[in-house]
Amino acid sequence: MDLEKHPAAPAPAPAELRASDADRDRIAQILSDALAEGRLTAEEHSDRLDSLYALKTVGELEVLVRDLPAPGGVHAPPAYPGHGAPAGGPAETIVAVCSSSARKGRWRPGAHSRAISVMGDINLDLTEAVFEQQVTEINVTCILGNVEVVVPENVTLRGYGSGVLGNFEVRGEGRGETDPQAPVVIVRGFALLGNIEARPKRGAFLVDLARKLRKRLDG
Repeated sequence: MDLEKHPAAPAPAPAELRASDADRDRIAQILSDALAEGRLTAEEHSDRLDSLYALKTVGELEVLVRDLPAPGGVHAPPAYPGHGAPAGGPAETIVAVCSSSARKGRWRPGAHSRAISVMGDINLDLTEAVFEQQVTEINVTCILGNVEVVVPENVTLRGYGSGVLGNFEVRGEGRGETDPQAPVVIVRGFALLGNIEARPKRGAFLVDLARKLRKRLDG
């Protein structure tokens, strides 16, 4: 008996695929490079970054950077001002299980960090941190615990997250949008019966950026 042959369903075009975390990281890096090169204003960078985590497909993400050069091209941006070490690298994971963990002082947060709290407390104090990249992203999972992220006033702070019988709160943005070279700290998280809070610390400033702003005002 002859079997009727049916053509296989076509694979979805890449533009129709659901965006992954890696896709969003790639687009965020292109936007960061464009901001550092002066191709985007601080306001344009902020608007596109806000859209980045709301869009669903690869094609929608690509629209955000269709007028920008691909990374690694002839217009590759310089390293983050004042620091020669390359951005990126493996993600650091900070874990607190029925315990506490903290990062503070002159530490160097990577481009991507993870914080996992299970009935524990985590404090990430970035007020004296050395930023080696434009965008620093912290992914937080908090279950029956507490995670606090504190940044300098002159660093832009953004949050994308939710809580179930818990709390996810970003208490305002820093003033980094006033300088196109200002670092951006993104906190993405999920709290289950726990608390995630990110906020600028009043009176604390990123020293290198503060000096640059003072020079501009004096000049």
